[in-house]
Amino acid sequence: MKFMKLGSKPDSFKTDSNNVRYVAAELATDIIVNVGDVKFYLHKFPLLSKSALLQKLVNEETNDEVHISEMPGGPAAFEICAKFCYGMTVTLNAYNVVAARCAAEYLEMHETVDKGNLIYKIEVFLSSSIFCSWKDSIIVLQTTKSLVPWCEELKVVSRCIDSIASKASIDTSRVEWSYTYNRKKLPSENRTDPQWNGVVTKPPSVPKDWWVEDLSELELEFYKRVLVTIRNKGKTQGDVIGEALKAYALRRLPGFSKGVIQGGDTVKNRSLVDTIIWLLPKEKGSVSCSFLLKLLKVATQLDCGENAKRELIKRIGLKLDEASVNDLLIPAPAGEAMMYDVDAVQSILAEFVMQEQNSIDSDLNDEVLEIRSPRFISEASKLIVVKLVDGYLAEIARDHHLPFSKFVNLAEMVSSFSRPTHDGLYRAIDMFLKEHPGLSKSDRKRICRLMDCKKLSVDACAHAVQNERLPLRVVVQVLFFEQVRASTSPTGGATPDLPGNLRALLPRENGSHGSSRSTTTNTEEDWDSVPTTEELRALKGELATLRLGGRNLKNEDDANSVERAAVSKVKGILKSKKLFSKLFSTKGTRDENSSSDTSDSPAGSSANPEESKSTPSRSRRRSVS
Repeated sequence: MKFMKLGSKPDSFKTDSNNVRYVAAELATDIIVNVGDVKFYLHKFPLLSKSALLQKLVNEETNDEVHISEMPGGPAAFEICAKFCYGMTVTLNAYNVVAARCAAEYLEMHETVDKGNLIYKIEVFLSSSIFCSWKDSIIVLQTTKSLVPWCEELKVVSRCIDSIASKASIDTSRVEWSYTYNRKKLPSENRTDPQWNGVVTKPPSVPKDWWVEDLSELELEFYKRVLVTIRNKGKTQGDVIGEALKAYALRRLPGFSKGVIQGGDTVKNRSLVDTIIWLLPKEKGSVSCSFLLKLLKVATQLDCGENAKRELIKRIGLKLDEASVNDLLIPAPAGEAMMYDVDAVQSILAEFVMQEQNSIDSDLNDEVLEIRSPRFISEASKLIVVKLVDGYLAEIARDHHLPFSKFVNLAEMVSSFSRPTHDGLYRAIDMFLKEHPGLSKSDRKRICRLMDCKKLSVDACAHAVQNERLPLRVVVQVLFFEQVRASTSPTGGATPDLPGNLRALLPRENGSHGSSRSTTTNTEEDWDSVPTTEELRALKGELATLRLGGRNLKNEDDANSVERAAVSKVKGILKSKKLFSKLFSTKGTRDENSSSDTSDSPAGSSANPEESKSTPSRSRRRSVS
């Protein structure tokens, strides 16, 4: 730390009590100066020779006692000025120089009053020593907080900020002063490396973010002004500023590392979070997605402004593929029944999906490119986000208060992204069905349409065929595709020939389900009902028999014969639910001759007259791909 000594006479100021200070000298004191609640018994001559203000006050008073109630820096700062007037030794340093400078200004200790006065000497000290030192500049800036507006008027604050910003912006090869850097040293630096041979090597180069820990000591208003000045100088990369903001949040917000603020002044913390969001650099990759999501979590907890949260959501959406499931688990605002803020994640996902559309639109309109700067979403990024959403859905599905619509809407947002496997989605759906046992049949059907049974792994299929929470329609599909996978060679094989009535329950090659026109409403409800364990086991065995039996058939008559036998067995298994009361009617023979009749035939060809009134929504299924 830099310091400056003024004067050469010994310090002869004494204390008579807590509120009385006097100078021990042969001459009696002839003036009393009241500074706040402290009385100074001094001599007029040394004081009046240096201070124009004291000259005025003495001339105005009829007695020898003056009152100074607004002295910047209080009694301590006045005493420094008084000792300077007496020529006594006084030491100035980063902790008291600002108070002395403001007090000297208040007492009007200019060069016009006396050559080499206190103001001049302090200015020399500030310019030649304090502002040349990294740590002293930070200390001085911190001390100016209690001396506003004097420090602002004297430009001490602006000079400190410029000094700090200039040093932070300097090339790291020119950094020669000491600084605080909170990082773990390498074993070679600590000389604890087993392979260290005792030779002192050249110290490692100075890191680009060497200054971030020191600036974390600043109050918010000063920190904001320093960061803005550093950014305006244009010599510091965005990722370094991002690291500085992260370090400041960790230092100033208790519990920020976990995304939950623990204690502290809510208003102060809210202002801090808003400021950090406002200071976020615009450069791509300047801050991590994890840091942004932590900011969003605390912004939600502290009820920050909508503009701040919207800015975070937009930034997170641009780099959602860097997030983790735990990062996305944003606690819901106070007062809400749900555990997590699903709406925020849905908005983030919307921003991510919007990038691709904006990339397409930008080819037609250059103005869009300038406004949003869209980027192409790679297939790898899409795959990462799909897996991320599947994992997130599995977590929020545990919430009993999660509405069905929010779960489905979130899953549908990434339905256009290709998934190599639907295991993650199946796990999420199964968890939702488990935690929401009161779900209606129609909702069960809709949520199961989100997944494609053809893309379930062997393990997932094994679990699904024994899952009593799934509608029977889904179990049939899983069993069918499980048998296809088991019987098809690696190079490809034929799909087992199922009766048209069973095939109607399976997804078509183009991704849409077969028509339900050949069944009545009661049959449709039966297919969407939940099967028992015995029915699942029996159905699985009969479908396997159907597949294995059909592999060795040599002519169409034999195939039809086996088909009819297998259908008869399945019909017997499910007879308790009357699933085939209409499927296997007297016109079943015509269905056996054409496997696509039930899915492609017009409504008018239905055996049941009421079937012609089926609505399009009942006649066609949504895509499961």
